[in-house]
Formats: sequence, structure tokens, C-alpha cells
Amino acid sequence: MTDLATSHVRQPAEEPARGSVTLIIPTFNEAANIGELLSRLADSLPAGPPCEVLFVDDSTDDTPAVIEKAAPACPFPVAVLHRETARGGLGGAVVEGIARAETDWIVVMDADLQHPPHLVPELVGEGERTGAELVVASRYLPGGSRAGLAGSYRVAVSRGATWLAKGLFPRALRGISDPMSGFFAMRRRVVAADALKPLGYKILLELAVRSRPAKVAEVPFVFQDRHAGASKSSAREGVRFLAHLAALRSATPLARMIGFGLIGLSGFVPNLLALWLLTHAGLHYLPAEIAANQAGVLWNFLLIELLLFRDRRRHRHWADRLGRFALLANADLLLRIPLIALFVDRFAMAVLPATALALVTTFVLRFAATEALVYLPRRSSRTAGTSRTPYTTRS
Repeated sequence: MTDLATSHVRQPAEEPARGSVTLIIPTFNEAANIGELLSRLADSLPAGPPCEVLFVDDSTDDTPAVIEKAAPACPFPVAVLHRETARGGLGGAVVEGIARAETDWIVVMDADLQHPPHLVPELVGEGERTGAELVVASRYLPGGSRAGLAGSYRVAVSRGATWLAKGLFPRALRGISDPMSGFFAMRRRVVAADALKPLGYKILLELAVRSRPAKVAEVPFVFQDRHAGASKSSAREGVRFLAHLAALRSATPLARMIGFGLIGLSGFVPNLLALWLLTHAGLHYLPAEIAANQAGVLWNFLLIELLLFRDRRRHRHWADRLGRFALLANADLLLRIPLIALFVDRFAMAVLPATALALVTTFVLRFAATEALVYLPRRSSRTAGTSRTPYTTRS
């Protein structure tokens, strides 16, 4: 294998050829599928507009070597980008592929042959015919099927995930019957790779919500059985999917503030539970109140880390973030009492309205301070350059 960064640096094309395609295939230990996949692609891809295949590989087996061996027999260029660190999972692999694509279209598909290769030209052709910016291969259109999903459990999970995603993003997913599909074509010009923040394997959801294509089309497809290997779906991926939904839903400041408030309300449960346990253990109620408040603070911190600011956690060490968050949460108590006194004595407000106003005021201040002082990237983090992963190619 040769290092493309030193042996063959492609110059960006000013204007990609109309209908040209980069086929991005993320792989993780798919060596047994590569030969059959490339063979079927060779039979399916047209000889017309330029087409290249880019494997973005996170494998721990010999998948890259298998790709290199099979590449010379292919009638199209084949490259493999092997990532030492699988940042962002399958979605992150697709984004790295998108960042390197210079063609008119990007097509994303899996390597396990559950996505039929013969549909690749049909996806791009539908986009050219209709002027769509995104074309999704859907299992839920007439003529489509989810037959390759093994077992009623996976079918139920897939359907539930689809309903949940469409319920949370009705506008962004309008016209997309299968937002969980991993098989789709998208015009390169509408995708800003640096704006994508994928988590897990549902990259179509990420692209549709963040890129907002102006026009969407769909083609039906039958989800096939795996050619070889085992499914990568797991309970862990399910948790990552839920965290991804939360991150997408809380992308705007207003949504984050609402989420921040709901998480704060949920913190009353561990707070009261800890208070009950401590007082029943014989601790005086004043130190018990202080200790119980820390239980609520810890609960809120964990949920905020997971659901609201997951993509900003790398900017500070977790202990630094926790210390700052706890300081702000406890300062909220110290600020609230003087505010209530000010509203009552200076503005002649009744105690209950004064308390409610103080709660709202300190909540807004705490949200702004949390975002700015705990999760805002340091200046060096925002200006530091990012390194590109070298990749190898055979064509």
C-alpha cells in the first residue's frame, strides 16, 4: 500500500462532472464481504459519469488488505482510508469520506450486501431526474421490504426508532419514510462536512437534520440478508442513537435551555431521595439538605453531559467540568435568597411571586454561565488545527 498523502495528492476540481459519484462504504471487519461487493458493483455501476469507491475502514481484521488485493480488478478507482481511531463510529467514518469527496454525488451504503449494489445508479438517476438533493432508499415504500432484519425484535426496534425520529423532527424529515436507512445519495454541494457531528450509525438522520436538503426523493428497496459476518447492532448502539437524537434536538440555544430546565426538574428526584435517606439515617436536616443537593447536582451534571453538551466534553477534563458545574449550581442557592429579599423589600412583591421570579432569573443565569464557563471551548481548542488521517489507495 502507498500513502496517498505523499504519492498522489488530488487537486480539488473546480466543477465536478455532472452525475459523478463517490461511493462511500464504511467498514468494520467486513473482509468476507469485500470480494462479492466489488464484483456486484462492477456489474452495476455505469461506464458513463466518473465513479470512485472509497472504503472508510475501522477494522481490526485484514479488511484493508483484502480491499487492496481486489482493487486492481475493478473498472473504477478504489481507495481505502483506514482510521486508527474510530471517532464518531460509522457516522464519523462517513463524514471523513464526505470531506474527501469531490464529485457531484455522494452515495453511502453498507459493505454487507444488505444494500443491493444495483440500486446505486437508480438513486443517482432519480436525483438527476427529479432535481432532488437527497435520494433515500426506503424499505417502507410500495415495493420495498425490511426482510433482511433478523427477528421481530430488530423489526420492532427499527420501527420504534423511525417513529421517534419522525416525531422529534417532523419538518426536517418530511418526505423521508425511512430516516433509519443507511443507503442514500446526496449532492455533495449541500453537505458541509465540518458542520456534521455524528454519533453512531444513523448518519442519514444527521445529514437530513443538519443539512436540510431542499428537495427529497425516495426509491423502494428490499433490505437483504447479510452476505457474511455478524450484525454490528447492539444495545450500546441503541443508547448512542438516543443520545444522538437528544444532541440533534438540543442543537439550538432555546432547545438547550428547555432541556436544561427539564433536566433540572428531574434533579429533584435524586435530591429528595438522598434527603430522605440521610435524615432517616439520623443526620441533622441542615447538613442533610446540603449533601442531598449535591446528589441532584451530580444527577443533573451526568444528564447534561450525555444529552446536551456531549460534543463539547473534550474541551475540558471531566473533573474540571464537574467542579465548575457544582460551583455554579451551589452558587445558585446563594444568589437566590438575596434576590428574593431584593424583590420583596425593594419592589414590594409578595413572597411567592418573588421566589418564582428569582428561580427564573437564576435559572437563566445558571444556563448561560454553564454554557460559557463549563462547555465553551478554550481559545486554543477553537483555533487549533485538525490533522487529517492518511489513507491508502489502489486503483
